[in-house]
Amino acid sequence: MGGHLVTVATCSLNQWALDWEGNLGRIVESIHKAKAAGARLRVGPELEITGYMAQDHFKEQDIFLHSLEMLARLLQDESCYGILIDVGMPVQHRNVSFNCRVICLDGKILLIRPKQFLASDGNYREQRWFLPWSKPRQTEEYHLPRMLQKLQGATHVPFGDALISTPDTCFGAETCEELFTPNAPHIAMSQDGCEIITNSSGSHWEIQKLETRLQLIQEATRKCGGVYLYANQQGCDSDRLYFDGSALIIVNGSIVAMGSQFSANDVEVVTATVDLEEVRAYRSGISRGMQAVTSTAKYQRIQTAFELSPEEEEFDTTKRRSAPIKPRLHSVEEEIALAGGCYLWDYLRRSNQAGYLVPLSGGIDSCATATIVFSMCRIVMDAVKEGNPQVIEDVKRIAKYKGEGVLPETPQELCNQIFSTIYMGMKTMSSSETRKRAKDLAEAIGSYHIDLDIDDIYRAQKALIVNTTGFDPQFKVHGGSYQENITLQCLQARIRMVTAYEFGQILPTSRNRPGGGSLLVLGSANVGESLRGYLTKYDCSSADINPIGSIDKSDLKRFIKWAVNDFGIPCLQEFLDATPTAELEPITSEYVQADEIDMGFSYFELTTLGRLRKEGKLGPFGMFQRLTHDWSGDYTPAEIADKVKRFHHYYAINRHKLTTLTPSLHANNYSPDDNRFDLRPFLYPPFWKSWSFKRIDAELEKIEAKMAKKDGGVVADVD
Repeated sequence: MGGHLVTVATCSLNQWALDWEGNLGRIVESIHKAKAAGARLRVGPELEITGYMAQDHFKEQDIFLHSLEMLARLLQDESCYGILIDVGMPVQHRNVSFNCRVICLDGKILLIRPKQFLASDGNYREQRWFLPWSKPRQTEEYHLPRMLQKLQGATHVPFGDALISTPDTCFGAETCEELFTPNAPHIAMSQDGCEIITNSSGSHWEIQKLETRLQLIQEATRKCGGVYLYANQQGCDSDRLYFDGSALIIVNGSIVAMGSQFSANDVEVVTATVDLEEVRAYRSGISRGMQAVTSTAKYQRIQTAFELSPEEEEFDTTKRRSAPIKPRLHSVEEEIALAGGCYLWDYLRRSNQAGYLVPLSGGIDSCATATIVFSMCRIVMDAVKEGNPQVIEDVKRIAKYKGEGVLPETPQELCNQIFSTIYMGMKTMSSSETRKRAKDLAEAIGSYHIDLDIDDIYRAQKALIVNTTGFDPQFKVHGGSYQENITLQCLQARIRMVTAYEFGQILPTSRNRPGGGSLLVLGSANVGESLRGYLTKYDCSSADINPIGSIDKSDLKRFIKWAVNDFGIPCLQEFLDATPTAELEPITSEYVQADEIDMGFSYFELTTLGRLRKEGKLGPFGMFQRLTHDWSGDYTPAEIADKVKRFHHYYAINRHKLTTLTPSLHANNYSPDDNRFDLRPFLYPPFWKSWSFKRIDAELEKIEAKMAKKDGGVVADVD
């Protein structure tokens, strides 16, 4: 009997769509790190050669050609020999495109395994680019292109659903979405004696999603027994998703190794030494046996003489089995800080721009955006102090500082070089409190801050109306109509957007910052305001990226409250204590504009309505029915009906704004981001005359009639 201790490796890679040589370099680095740790099997993320978010590029022939070229370079790299490699890439077989795993060893392909169940919900459109392999446990012959035939020494290799059999064990590949299906492939694999399952994933971050993922992976091996290697992309791949790593090795339901969820590292390899005898003993003690014996799900096994537990290592007393560990789960507040910070760093270093700019209003939303940028600076400086070579190289390039080779020493010093904030006030609208809060926050985080007023520009723009039409619009507090009031508010908001971009483009030059480029402008519209349409189209909600665009107000407040102590910024408390206001109307002794009064909803109500719309998949009538139960005791049925109808009315008339929303870092499943996630029309028929509103009115009438009879002492059902 040979050895039974096996060292295996999984990894998180910060890949970038279409960064061919960069992606290959990170793959090779992960293989080298796995080999250095003694691993005999390495698994990487889904579509790691191309980057997961290549999207419609998967319709182009170039992407398949370049993928094969990168695979050929990997197969020829002898430094990657001596280890089984499970690598992800797209492959065309008989003129059909598949999302595949390619299993390689010592420059030869053992198996090309296509994905069987594709992700086609939420942010994912895999069936737009690929077809699923619909022949479970079947293989065909894949005709190799000429560039690979020479390397393979053959014209064909197996293509399909099979297992790899070594002299000491058997392993099979599963890809991302397949884990989440009711009849996941790992079930049939384990019933046929497969002891190690690899899962290559492109799974994105959402607030508190990791725990769900962990439960699914642990359950996979708790029921079936076995070793499960989970690899995941980490970082910003080129779009609005942040992939949150958390590479895992799980044995019989217990986590024995886990990588970071958020990191500035481009390559992170996680290894563990597992005992195959533990798998066999565990399986003999659970009710898997009878199903395994009676199962007709038998796999073809691709044979290889390569051992995962070489016999000469059987008596290596230095080799230790990896013990179970507890997973590291971050709080909501930590996730916002870390995911937002890591995403912004990836975006900045890959966009090759000079830094970021935030229009800082003195309110909590722009405050949260600025604090996330400061979190980015903290993450980067931690990586610099740890000696991370890639981060140090990027900092030297983006934040050239004091002299050649000199690096900033604190997050505030880095912040001052790459982050600018700008307060754009109006003498009759802006309060001294908001101006002071903006200034205090800028000083605390170290941003380069500008405090200016836009009164002259506003008056010049307003004069165009007066001089052209002879009509002088007024705010409502001065007797103006609704249309006059909204025109003057939107005028200020749009001036701020133009001004933000003006300064974003010129500040690096005016400050004599080396390297050129512009500052990327960050938006600060939260998810509730976007749903309600409580923003001006092409105002400061229009930016390059919006880090908080799918985070609700309550989570933003939690984040800021946490940052008061964890980031050591006491002035953040003032933002929490302030009443949210757009400050677009004149302040008088009787009137100060307030967001929740303007919107007609509390932020809590908007969050609830937003979740029911997107996650609950409820229209107006279904939402009313649900809320008459969920909100009973807090609101009357008539109040609920009014809120539901007003929400859908404003959503419908403002939906066109969402088509131009700044791309948001995806953080929640009820995000209204029209940019690929929330695919709904933007021209609706009037909801107030709609059948769904009439049904609400009819249902409300029944409820109120029933309540009236009950109050009168008679309880009767109303049809």
